[in-house]
Amino acid sequence: MPPAADDEARHRAKMANRKAVQDAEVAAKTVEKGLLVVHTGKGKGKSTAAFGLLLRAVGRGFRCGVVQFGKGAWQSGERAAVERFGDQVQWHTLGEGFTWETQDRARDVEAARRAWAKAVELMADPSIRLIVLDELNISLRYDHLDIAEVVATLQARRADLHIVVTGRNAKPELVEAADLVTEMTLVKHHFAAGVKAQEGIEF
Repeated sequence: MPPAADDEARHRAKMANRKAVQDAEVAAKTVEKGLLVVHTGKGKGKSTAAFGLLLRAVGRGFRCGVVQFGKGAWQSGERAAVERFGDQVQWHTLGEGFTWETQDRARDVEAARRAWAKAVELMADPSIRLIVLDELNISLRYDHLDIAEVVATLQARRADLHIVVTGRNAKPELVEAADLVTEMTLVKHHFAAGVKAQEGIEF
């Protein structure tokens, strides 16, 4: 057998073995359930990844919800895009801006409580299959909400409901309760080089 043909045969055998292992591993996973997903870390892309999951769910016909905790009522590109799906996605921006902008703890706590009440309302809607709780981690970090109450409520969600929580500094209690935790690591950011937040990229 020529060397090239021998290399190809070895490659096919190696990939066949790998496929058999992969197929067996996939077949062994039989549980289907609503997931509690956490996107945290100092790197860019936590909310962006959450909205990517929402887009996938919408594409599969799911009704979805979004509750934004920390961000003010400015119009983001994601919201503008999602509004085109009509009532398939409920979007609620109930934060009043980041904590360093409001500089008013009582106001921040009240805004977080309003947002959490809306989140609980969406969780009770049996037609909604996925909810993004955007920047909830920030409200928990500053103790605007009770972490024990939030975790208990998230854990008590119905069996088919997926929830995605975003924001830096996820509390250990939430990380422990989650099914999937991804930490975005900052390696390099254009902001450090003087590049401002740009439409279509940051908002």
